[in-house]
Amino acid sequence: MLRSLSIDALSGIGCCVGLAILLSLGGCGGNSGADTQTRPDTTVPQNNQYTGPAPATDDVQRFKLFVWDNLAPSNRCGQCHSETQAPLFVARADINQAYSEANAVTNLDNPSDSILVRKVAGGHNCWLDSDAACADTLSRYLEAWASESVGKEAVIELTPPPVLEIGSAKQFSDSNQGFAETVYPILQNFCAQCHSRSAAIPQAPFFADPDIDIAYSEAQAKIDLTTPDNSRVVIRLRDEFHNCWSECEQNAAQLTAAISDLSETLPEITFDQTLLTSKALTLEHGILASSGGRYQENAVALYEFKTGEGTTVFDTSGVEPALNLTLSGDTEWVAGWGITLNGGKAQGSTLSSRKLQNSITATGEYSIETWLASATTTQEGPARIVSYSAGLNARNFTLGQLQQNYTFSLRHANTDANGAPALTTPDASTALQATLQHVVATYSPAYGRRIYVNGELVSDPDAAIPGNLNDWDNTYAFVLGNEVSGNRPWQGTIRMLAIHNRALTPEQINTNFDAGVGQQFYLLFNSSHLHQESTQPSESYIVFKVSQFDNFSYLFSSPFFISLDPDFIPENIQLSGLRIGINGREQTVGQAFANLNVTLSPGEYSTERGQTLSSLGTIIPVDRGAEVDEFFITFDRYGDQQYVRLEPPAPPSDAPQTPTPKATIGIRTSNDINHSLATITGVPTTHPAVAATFSTVQEQLPAQENIDGFLSSQQMAITQLAIAYCDALVEDSDLRTRFFPGFDFNQAVDVALDERGRTTVVNSLLEKVMPGELQSQPSTVDVQNELHDLLDRLIKCPGNCSTERTRTVVKSTCAAMLGSAVMLIQ
Repeated sequence: MLRSLSIDALSGIGCCVGLAILLSLGGCGGNSGADTQTRPDTTVPQNNQYTGPAPATDDVQRFKLFVWDNLAPSNRCGQCHSETQAPLFVARADINQAYSEANAVTNLDNPSDSILVRKVAGGHNCWLDSDAACADTLSRYLEAWASESVGKEAVIELTPPPVLEIGSAKQFSDSNQGFAETVYPILQNFCAQCHSRSAAIPQAPFFADPDIDIAYSEAQAKIDLTTPDNSRVVIRLRDEFHNCWSECEQNAAQLTAAISDLSETLPEITFDQTLLTSKALTLEHGILASSGGRYQENAVALYEFKTGEGTTVFDTSGVEPALNLTLSGDTEWVAGWGITLNGGKAQGSTLSSRKLQNSITATGEYSIETWLASATTTQEGPARIVSYSAGLNARNFTLGQLQQNYTFSLRHANTDANGAPALTTPDASTALQATLQHVVATYSPAYGRRIYVNGELVSDPDAAIPGNLNDWDNTYAFVLGNEVSGNRPWQGTIRMLAIHNRALTPEQINTNFDAGVGQQFYLLFNSSHLHQESTQPSESYIVFKVSQFDNFSYLFSSPFFISLDPDFIPENIQLSGLRIGINGREQTVGQAFANLNVTLSPGEYSTERGQTLSSLGTIIPVDRGAEVDEFFITFDRYGDQQYVRLEPPAPPSDAPQTPTPKATIGIRTSNDINHSLATITGVPTTHPAVAATFSTVQEQLPAQENIDGFLSSQQMAITQLAIAYCDALVEDSDLRTRFFPGFDFNQAVDVALDERGRTTVVNSLLEKVMPGELQSQPSTVDVQNELHDLLDRLIKCPGNCSTERTRTVVKSTCAAMLGSAVMLIQ
């Protein structure tokens, strides 16, 4: 039985792919298997002017603009499906005919489920290096055509999965000995030319690596110990003919036998038959949820990171030219769609990046939308998450991280070429957390810059008056995870990124937040057998939304109960103590639903939407790999049936630990430092040289008062600013006379800085910077001695000791004092 559910009823997540009849499009020459022909070598459509009859309706015109114009060129579908090869969905003679034929192979309610898209996803004449990227791009074309349907309530088609009994499972041991004696020799002999870090062109997974520990770790996700011939490494040989070393079927059989031998060496985990459980499922049995339901009509660049391999991140927005990014440095693909950046970056060419300048300056507004997870909350710089820039001091825009704050720099008529002053989330909000977050930075002439996190506006009003974007530079490059110059790395994971040439509204932002991110499945855990026979529905399920959170864990969230039998209404059925099991055993961690206690009742249950059990989510560790991990649900109580759970005794309490002492002192933040130096020296903050230096180093100065987060890079910024103030002080005759009364700057250094002159310089600095004794500051005598020692070294000069050197020495001594902890600590 099939049940349609409103997506709004399922926490607002995107529509799911329903059942469809798998039809096929004929390949060139009438051969449906002609998918192996050479692909075109360009991703940009060739010129293709239409000269046939005018579109008969507005919808035909929309089809032409968003689909036909993109697919008709001969380096895409126009090579075959324009004149001779049916279906003629890009017919050049008559756009109305093309429209008619296209309707037969497209699904505008769910474009990603169109026959056209599925065919390309299966490898049929993709014009890119990735079939998935071609399919996603084609989906965007169809979505643009169907955009008048945006906002229509999406539905999910729930269909019964197969009924699987929970099986006993094998588990990999900590020792690699069995692997070394069985499977590893075959992999190393025949696969090391690619699947090894030492290969000429290394290709993950590295299950043939010379380091057997790495090989063993990488191989586990590709091996099914319970059913060896279902192992991914076997399927690649047997069914996909992937680099067989002789005859594919024989090679697959050889590897299957080796995996069977490995399995025999490993202990079996026996399933506890006394547990109260659902039936079992794997991700393969789930219903794939698309990222539909998102608002992205004005997305001009879109990255969903579905490829999962290689060095190219494809822009699948469908807006030409595609702004594809090249991975470099320390980067890693994340299972379930995403990339992790560990100091590496993903960068587009300046030519393709120009698309952003063209499309955004045309509207004068835009949005940066991303799902991301920062690796730490201590990153400085700001570390560049998303940037369209030329280096440290020149940008069109940047979304960055400054410890627990997001920063948004934007070049417009009322900011400088570096996008300063930056908009920063308030310190008190600690908006940035080291977890998955939906972050949207918007700019519009009406409101200026705004930053939203998880659907909530977290930034204060923009202090910079909004201005036009006419000064944007089209020679800059778009980059993720670093500055284009490579010296502002950000560490973290990006799961999705979209650049819109409109400022998203709060409603659209919340719609996209609710849609979620990544590859998501609906797992329908069959619980029909747990109902009393008299009231037992034929199709009763506990449904979870499940995604692979990263390479090491699954996210289970938003469970609900539903029966696909439309005549069934639950009569006060109690559910409690729900837990998630994997590969024959309950997980020991991540059981967020263990305290669940709900009653399925007619008042709460809907035949169309079921009954929500919880709004929580939980993380479950990956065990054997996403391809083979088998899940099930256990209950402490289901209706009248109950499992008596004996909780293990609580571990003995640890001895009380002495808490780590906290600092009783703090540091000045960027604006405080600037104003302190101005007050000490008498140089105004508006002095041109000082203001320019502050603008350059402001983002590098401390953003929080916590001394534990102080970095050497911050000290360098303080030193540069102190030098700027001391230089302005000494070069101004009136200011220096008031600051250093009686000191003669017009004498040679060895004369000016005699014992009397040095005393004047040192005492003036002490008087201005350390006017009183504080308990937490160094003693005046110690500082005085340090300054005299510094002057002893600085006044030594080879040859002619000029008056110019006198000013240089005083500036240096001034900067050493002003840039020290004496000024910084508070």
